[in-house]
Amino acid sequence: MRQPNASTKGTIYGVGLGPGDQDLLSVRADRLVRQAEIIAFFRKTGRSGQARQIVNGMLADKVQEISMEYPVTTEISISDPLYNKLLSQFYTDCTARLQAIADRGKDVVVLCEGDPFFYGSFMHLYERLKHNNTVKIVPAITGMSGAWTATAAPITWGDDVLTVLMGTLSEDVLIKNIANADAIVIMKIGRNINKVRNALIAAGRFEKAWLIEYATMPNQSVQLLSEANLEVTPYFSIIVVHGKGRRP
Repeated sequence: MRQPNASTKGTIYGVGLGPGDQDLLSVRADRLVRQAEIIAFFRKTGRSGQARQIVNGMLADKVQEISMEYPVTTEISISDPLYNKLLSQFYTDCTARLQAIADRGKDVVVLCEGDPFFYGSFMHLYERLKHNNTVKIVPAITGMSGAWTATAAPITWGDDVLTVLMGTLSEDVLIKNIANADAIVIMKIGRNINKVRNALIAAGRFEKAWLIEYATMPNQSVQLLSEANLEVTPYFSIIVVHGKGRRP
C-alpha cells in the first residue's frame, strides 16, 4: 500500500472477496487485504458483517477498521420510497467518509462480498466516488459460481442461455422469465422463498431446482428445493436450475 502523502489523494479499492472461502480470493485481493492499513466494510447493525468475517486472521495488527452500517435491510419494503431515501443518504454519507480518508493521502480497502460489480453495495459508492477519486476494482469469483459448483454439476451446456433473476421480482415476472430460460440462478431469496417456489412450480422447473446456502463456506448446505421446508432463507442463499443444452 502507498505511504500517506499530503499532496496526493489516496486510492479507494473495491476488493472482491469471492463467495466466502479465503482460498478463493485472487492473489491481488489477498495482497491488498493483508497489506491494508485501513479497511472498510458493510454490515447490518449489531452484526460483525460477512465481508469482515471472511478476512478473519488476514489483517495487519494495527489495521484501522471502518464499519458502514446499513440503516435498513428488510425492515421496510423495497417498494416504499423511504427505503430508497434512507439508502441513498447512507451511501452518500459513506462516500464522504471514504473521500475524507483519500483526501489525507491514505489508501482504503473496501471489502466486498462476491464481486464488487455484481449486485454489490460497493457499486453505489463507486458511482459517487469515481469522478473525484482514484477508485480501483479487484474482481472476484461470484457467489453464484460458488453455488453451482457446490451442486457438482455444470450450470450451462452448449448453447444454453444463463438467466439471473432476483427473488424480489413479482411472481408474474419470475414465471415468465423462468419459463423462457435454459439455466437459471435466482438470488435475493430471503422472505421471497414462497413466491420463488410458486413461480418455479408454475413454470415447470421446480423439481430440478437446487437451494444452496453459504456456498463454499464451512456451513455450506446443498439440497433440492423440493426438500427444503423454509419460510425464510439466509442472506447467502442461491437457487440454481441447471441447463440441459447441446452436448457432443
